[in-house]
Amino acid sequence: MAAQTTELSVNPGPIMGLMAGHWQVRMLLAAVEHGVFTELAGRSATSAELAGDLGLVPLGANDLLVGLSHLGLLELRDGKFTNSAVADRFLVQGRAEYIGGYLRFCERELNPAWDGLATALRTGEPQNRAAVDGNPYDTLYQDADATDGFLDSMDLLNTPVALAMSRFDWSRYSSFVDIGGARGNFAHQVVTQNPHLKGAVFDLPPLEPAFKRHMDRLGGANSTVAFHGGDFFTDRLPEADVLVFGHVLHNWGVADRVRLLTSAYEAVRPGGAVFVYDPMAGGDEPSMHAVLAGLAMLVWSHGGAEYSVRQLHGWLAEAGFRPETAEVAGLHDDVLVIGHKDR
Repeated sequence: MAAQTTELSVNPGPIMGLMAGHWQVRMLLAAVEHGVFTELAGRSATSAELAGDLGLVPLGANDLLVGLSHLGLLELRDGKFTNSAVADRFLVQGRAEYIGGYLRFCERELNPAWDGLATALRTGEPQNRAAVDGNPYDTLYQDADATDGFLDSMDLLNTPVALAMSRFDWSRYSSFVDIGGARGNFAHQVVTQNPHLKGAVFDLPPLEPAFKRHMDRLGGANSTVAFHGGDFFTDRLPEADVLVFGHVLHNWGVADRVRLLTSAYEAVRPGGAVFVYDPMAGGDEPSMHAVLAGLAMLVWSHGGAEYSVRQLHGWLAEAGFRPETAEVAGLHDDVLVIGHKDR
């Protein structure tokens, strides 16, 4: 009897639940594409009213809206839908914390690469065409509106890291360059909290207009944060006391990581350092977060993967640095490792 109970308790529900999760993501992305949450900002409406306002077919719109209410993104009262608190904060276009740009990046760039996961597991090759041809970010940054939307979301997600790093003791240093620093969100936060520092960003030249727009919006840091355009695989890195690699190394293979750290050693002034922060979850028992991040790198980049603190210490030593793992409150899923360049 016990064996029968055990057998009956095993069913395909968990497997079907995974498939349903994929369909739920499609619902969210469709709602963002059609501006459902933006249309409901500050108002309530029936499904028929929303369908008319957004040009959707009534039957499908009703199912979508009811489904979004089950997901906690909408609330349904007396036949009318309103945004939930989380949707109102993060899914209304034009608001400071809008993450629709990142969701569109997933829809247009990252998710199609994930569709090739089975192939990537067999071949080891990225499924992102741009990564096969060269740098996966080259095509991403070709459209100004898409770039701003993506970077809005990235800045929202990396601001806690930037705030944590701004509280680090920078007193022994006078300058830093954020390598792959996009439009300068990290650099702005650090300089604002440490006004003795001269900060800079080094990234691909197409990002300079986005950097200037962002600095204009933030105000105050324009004179102390500079932009240097270039490709860190082909151009010399700017000289400074500190070079920062934040969420950069995991995008590339081991040989490229060592190559970047060696270039950094040449650019760091004597007595300076390289700062590297990443999840560094590539241990023996990685979390689901690390697994997903690693597989995302597999399909998106050429050789990218998560890695461990121990591995990074080895690469830093190979490049000439003296490695140290630092304790920084507020980094959450990230770890900071410092490579010191002795005088």
